[in-house]
Order: sequence, then structure tokens, then C-alpha cells
Amino acid sequence: MSVSRARDPGGNKVVTVATFDDVRRIALALPETSEEISRDLRHWRVKDKGFVWERPLRRSDLESLGDAAPGGPILGVRVEHLVAKEAILTDDPDVYFTTPHFDGYPAVLVRLDRISLDDLQEAIVEAWLVRAPKRLADKFLSEQDD
Repeated sequence: MSVSRARDPGGNKVVTVATFDDVRRIALALPETSEEISRDLRHWRVKDKGFVWERPLRRSDLESLGDAAPGGPILGVRVEHLVAKEAILTDDPDVYFTTPHFDGYPAVLVRLDRISLDDLQEAIVEAWLVRAPKRLADKFLSEQDD
């Protein structure tokens, strides 16, 4: 496991932060997942359907976010639907956010330097389940119950 450390927002203690090595490890552990690199950005797919991807902020994102634009690594994550997206954004706005580019699209952006490894794993697995074929997802879930 790749470990990166940083001070918590209050500067009081050292915390472990997620990295793209963690994303890679978690994503590739899921059945029938592949990794692709396009324009020097990594994308993870299940059966040719993207579920998580490296997503640096674009100029339009930086303009829309203004001073609230994060500076660390950003991961794009598919979610089940727009209602789930709103719930995720409301639940932990320090970790999850969006930009106008994603309006009407079931995906959120994740600040890797603020998400716990457990929450990262949960987000990646949930994204995989959203995009995996039903039989593959059902098989994976049944094996998790064993």
C-alpha cells in the first residue's frame, strides 16, 4: 500500500491520505477491471465502462470554483444516479464536490488528500457496482457475503 502523510486541516496530527496508487490497487482488485492511460491520465473500466478516473481540474473548473478550488489530486467517481450524487455531496463536502461540467451527470469529484482509505474503497466499489454488468455485480456481491 502506498502511504502519503499530511497534517489534518487543523495542523494537529499526521493523517494518512489516499493516493492514485491506492485507487489503482483497489480498482484492479475488482473483477474484470482494466486500467487505461489516455493523455497521461489513468482511467479504470469494468467491461469497457468507466467507473473511476483521474480528473485534474480544468480552467473552467478553476474559474467556477474560485477560491474553493482544491489543489490536490482529484478522482472522478461514477454514482448510481443524481439523487445519490446530491446525498454524497451533502454528506461530506470537504471530500466530495462537483463542478458545472458535471451538472446533470451522475458523478462526483473526490479530493484524494482528504478521503480515508476505507471511504475510498467504498466509493470505488460502489462506482464499480454501478457500471458492472448485472450478473458480474451480483456474483461479486454474493461472494462478499460468503
